[in-house]
This record gives sequence, C-alpha cells and structure tokens, in this order.
Amino acid sequence: MTDAMDFLLTRRSRPAKLLTGPGPDRATLERILQAGGRVPDHGKLEPWRFIVLEGAALARVAAMIRARGAETGEDGDKAASAFEGAPVAIVVVGVPKTSDKIPAIEQTLSAGCAAYNVLSAALASGWGANWLTGWISRDRVLLEGTFGLTPGEWIAAFVHVGSCGTSVPERPRPDMAKITTWVEE
Repeated sequence: MTDAMDFLLTRRSRPAKLLTGPGPDRATLERILQAGGRVPDHGKLEPWRFIVLEGAALARVAAMIRARGAETGEDGDKAASAFEGAPVAIVVVGVPKTSDKIPAIEQTLSAGCAAYNVLSAALASGWGANWLTGWISRDRVLLEGTFGLTPGEWIAAFVHVGSCGTSVPERPRPDMAKITTWVEE
C-alpha cells in the first residue's frame, strides 16, 4: 500500500473549533492551492477559483457574518467562530462557465473536487483542516457583499486551516458491504 493510499484510508478532518495558529505560510498555501487545481476539469473550464482569507480579513468577515445573522435570524456567532479560530480560510468558489459540451453538473463536481483536494492537501501537509458551508454559503448578501461573488458564482466550501494539537477521535465510517454492489455479468 502506498503512502497516498494510507493517507486516504485514514484521513480525518479536524473540527474548525479546534483549529488555532500558527497557520501555513504563503509557500505552503500556494502548494495547497496547486493541489486544489489538480482535479478533473472536462473542457479545461476551471469552473472554480480560490479566495484566501488571513489576518484582519478573517475578523472583518466574522463581523460581517455576525451582523448578517442578526438581520436574518441565523446563528451568526456560530458561523463566525470558524473564521476567528483558524488562521486561514480558503474559500472555494464555484464559477460555472457557459459550455455546449460540459454540463453544469460536471462543473459542480469539479468544484467539489477542488474543495476536497484543498482539504486533503492541507491535511496531508500536516495541518488541521475542516470543510464547512452552512447558511453563509447560500446568503447572497454575504456572497456578493462580503466575498465579492458575481450573481452566478456560489460557495463550494470554506476550508479552514490551522494547527490542531488536540487528538480527534475517529468517527463511524460507512459499512462498505451495505453501499457497494458488485456486478460481474
């Protein structure tokens, strides 16, 4: 078994509430983003992009989330807390492209793969990381006003990255025999 296969069979996200500083440096983040871009992308459309939030940007975004939560009745404190603990948040943005050959679902799946590769690359690099979405990923006021998305863009993931000194227990995994069908003829 290869190291990559061992990683895939044992990978475990770290809860965002446990992530603290320090976070990865710029060179490490650039490698993580490179891995994010190495995904299936039929037609070479690049139907995703990345926004990296660090430092004061995280506090600004957390304040905007709290304010929007107060306006809408959503739990702004809980949503904002992930942006206050981890020193880095990588926003994976779905950027659908008009194409006669590549259906929207394939572009959506590519954006999801980009988010997963960012998450996995951060974990494989020794950082704690967590993929979150929630109401803030669907609130157009936040998406356009806070994150600068255009009307057709959407959030695939907020990948929070940082240090995690706390041991995280394994969670139950799927029973593969119950979800796998083997077809031999």
